[in-house]
Amino acid sequence: MQNRTIAAISTPYGVGGIAVIRISGSDAILICDKVYRGKAPLAAAATHTVHYGHIVDADGKIIDEVLVTVMREPRTYTREDVVEISTHGGFVASKRVMEALIAAGAFPAEPGEFTKRAFLNGRIDLSQAEGVIDIINAKTELAQKNALSQAEGRLSGKINEVRMNLLHLAAQMQVAIDYPDEDLEDVSRADIKKALLSALEKINMLISTADSGKILREGIKTAIVGKPNVGKSSLLNCLACEERAIVTDIAGTTRDVIEEYVNLGGVPLLLLDTAGIRETEDVVEKIGVERSKKSIDEADLVILILDISREIDEEDKNLLALTEGKNRIIAANKTDIKIVHIDEAIEISAKTGEGIDVLTNRIKKMYHIGEIGNDGSVIITNMRHAAALSGAADAVRRALLAMDGGMPQDIVALDINEAISSLGEITGDTVSENIVTEIFHNFCVGK
Repeated sequence: MQNRTIAAISTPYGVGGIAVIRISGSDAILICDKVYRGKAPLAAAATHTVHYGHIVDADGKIIDEVLVTVMREPRTYTREDVVEISTHGGFVASKRVMEALIAAGAFPAEPGEFTKRAFLNGRIDLSQAEGVIDIINAKTELAQKNALSQAEGRLSGKINEVRMNLLHLAAQMQVAIDYPDEDLEDVSRADIKKALLSALEKINMLISTADSGKILREGIKTAIVGKPNVGKSSLLNCLACEERAIVTDIAGTTRDVIEEYVNLGGVPLLLLDTAGIRETEDVVEKIGVERSKKSIDEADLVILILDISREIDEEDKNLLALTEGKNRIIAANKTDIKIVHIDEAIEISAKTGEGIDVLTNRIKKMYHIGEIGNDGSVIITNMRHAAALSGAADAVRRALLAMDGGMPQDIVALDINEAISSLGEITGDTVSENIVTEIFHNFCVGK
């Protein structure tokens, strides 16, 4: 499969100024020459040069006016010959150019196949490849910055440092195990334990960033809940700085969960505007209420809105009980016309914006927003990486317990090798083909 030449539209499909089509493989230049008409054939072009011309169909009719960039291996994204064709954007031009390339011998690329080739050809490791998709999916500048750091190899550097130290330790131990009668410098039990403790400390340091990493990658799933007409949709619109949800005086307007991302200090806040929770005989509204309750169970944070322009009633008390035990902020809305006071609540007015800064600052404090990633440290944002690190840490701890129990070095070495293997899953040194395939199928076509 890897010896075939692949092509894909690498820009979003639709109306735009230009579209870029990427071709990679040993026949990339040859295939492009079949459909390109310019001053000279692309086969004669020097690497990393741009050429003006036209793409034609099988009958020689012009499809589009283009710029073609020729990049010869190994100094390319995939370490193969790569050609990129810049066509006019839109629904037709790029599609017809792709059809011409396929007719000339190119194969449609699978999702993530260009980056997969970069990994298989040794240009990047697996964690760097995953950093590429994180750059594409980043919802804030901070998330993009961390993903770029990973794509550039900072995480790989940390992992390889620990892994190489354990490999060196395992090699020393294996020599002593294989040649016990030789006059070789033996690695002492004290040295083994010191090396294991050092590795465990570095692994645990990375694991400790996983919670922050999850927030950075996925955001804080925040359910805005309350009775009908207490201002849930108004709060979402206020935080999003746009009219995202319909606001009326009619109770029960919101009947499904509306999602909206908000950038809060570099961290994405996924706001869920839920249907008002109350007893109802309306079939559709009842479904919305059930979805609201489900959102409470699944949320990282619950903002419970109470209307303080009227007395707290039994439905409010039920909601207080329902959200108890969750990470919860109580927002007392309509402070501009309040008649009651709630001690633990933050008083806000979703209508005027009063108190919204206090609410957002409370969220920032709860989740240490502003501290995440600002020290330039490596943050684990990928749950696969976190699981592999946990496996490595468990194996190192077992090795330490074996040492403390006086077990022979060959038994200790088994756990050390397992830790080495777990760390290798992150960089791709020991990962299975099935996992590699699954990772790259999560990429978009053209990357």
